[in-house]
Amino acid sequence: MDFTGKVAVVTGGANGIGRAVSLGFARRGAKVVVVDWDAEAGAAVAAEIGEAAIFRAADVTRSADVQAYVQAALDAFGAIDCFHNNAGIEGRVAPTAEYDEAAFDAVMGVNVKGVFLGLRHVLPVMVRQGRGAVVNTASIAGLVGTAGMPAYVASKHAVIGLTKVAAGEVGPLGVRVNAICPGPIATRMVRDIAKQVSPNNPEGVEERYASSIPLRRYGTAEEVANLVLFLCSDLAGNVTGAQYVVDG
Repeated sequence: MDFTGKVAVVTGGANGIGRAVSLGFARRGAKVVVVDWDAEAGAAVAAEIGEAAIFRAADVTRSADVQAYVQAALDAFGAIDCFHNNAGIEGRVAPTAEYDEAAFDAVMGVNVKGVFLGLRHVLPVMVRQGRGAVVNTASIAGLVGTAGMPAYVASKHAVIGLTKVAAGEVGPLGVRVNAICPGPIATRMVRDIAKQVSPNNPEGVEERYASSIPLRRYGTAEEVANLVLFLCSDLAGNVTGAQYVVDG
């Protein structure tokens, strides 16, 4: 788990899991490119890391923005060894028959197109290098259905599909691509979902969810980060095209 001399790019790197991954890479010696639409929080993470990090604001649904953060990583550090393709949004909680079309498009834009564009522009860099590891953030919602979350569930199923396709394409070229599938993690996103399900008692929603988990608690962003770091490390050198569940 030593990333000395390596360069890591983390989208959605300003908060939650992405922040924990950014800090985790830095603690283990990597240079880090923090990418997020939240400029204030993203700059704060880069500042916390120090001179080993830069921040780039980006809308991951825009090809020009994705190309810009890739070029920024190359300009600053000369390579991209690890890519946590993590930016995502939860969208609304509503039945499929009532789901707003614009909200559906927004979720698919960030969670699917954003992941695709990240792969589209980072993989050529890694292929040229002859090395690299990508971890896409899917979800347990990419493995099972969750009532009231049609856009999010569809988007995370798609992330797993993109992972498998890319892994098969670039594996012979020295690049690995895997996905993580977090369950409920103690982050803003999960708290927002609970508030949508029960605005007057989100704590009750969290208690019900936690009671159904064998470990009887939500996971932490740092626990998910540990899995991302493992999959990007040489310890996982024979792992590609897989989806790893981290859900207690």
